[in-house]
Amino acid sequence: MQEHVVENGNERIDVYLSKLLDVSRSKINKLNIKVNGKEVKNSYIVKEKDVIEIPLLKEEQIKAEPEKMDLDIVYEDDDVIVVNKENGIVVHPAIGNTKHTLVNGLLYHSKELSKNNGEFRPGIVHRIDAYTTGLLMIAKNDKAHDFLAKQLSEKTTHRKYIALVWGVINNDTGTIDAPIGRDINDRKKMSVTASGKEAITHFKVLKRYKNATLIELKLETGRTHQIRVHMNYIGHPVVNDPVYGKRKLIDNTGQCLHAKELGFIHPKTKKYMEFSCELPECFTNILNKFEEES
Repeated sequence: MQEHVVENGNERIDVYLSKLLDVSRSKINKLNIKVNGKEVKNSYIVKEKDVIEIPLLKEEQIKAEPEKMDLDIVYEDDDVIVVNKENGIVVHPAIGNTKHTLVNGLLYHSKELSKNNGEFRPGIVHRIDAYTTGLLMIAKNDKAHDFLAKQLSEKTTHRKYIALVWGVINNDTGTIDAPIGRDINDRKKMSVTASGKEAITHFKVLKRYKNATLIELKLETGRTHQIRVHMNYIGHPVVNDPVYGKRKLIDNTGQCLHAKELGFIHPKTKKYMEFSCELPECFTNILNKFEEES
């Protein structure tokens, strides 16, 4: 199942998907397609911001191709790769975006990647947004994938993020426990909603500036856009976030959010491993501007 958000609509859904997937309308008509969570007929006229759920036929499954990329490999052995993802890189291919993703680079780098998530997400155990930087763990075989995924589901991995958020947070620490689901008014976005899934974020203030706060965050859950949604929910959206918070963007490099630390039990040695990476230049450039103003 793949999700696609419509940018330009106003045509029949079977025509729209036929162009998007480059397959015949007859094949599209065989699929049970949902829009915004509800099944629709092939005559449905797609609209901007519609979220289409597409159960791809086997022959239309997205397949990523190897692509030479400069990857920042922090650690690698026969079972695991830890990579420091740079700014602007999507983690895995999706409909309409099959090139220049982290997966494309990983396929070029290594012939051994887990297949648990299919051909378009080989090795991917968890992910971060395109414009979030930092550490990800990659599984090189299915056994390692299962072991790492279990730690994520049991909330035993260590994941620490650094974020710069708008406004001055008065409390030194805090916990945001608010469920996250698809925004009913804007299907491209997530939001805090009673019908959403459990989402828990802990934060600690590192430094206060005149108009912003540098914070450290730890996740108990891994919902889509969790930190960005939670911080916006409490009135402190992430600086330079192009989607949440409705604040003026400082530049086009993406949100000031970095996955700084990652820790897990190794699938083979059963020993705890922890990794850390420094803030990227795109983050520090913005941070320095707040330093100068304080």
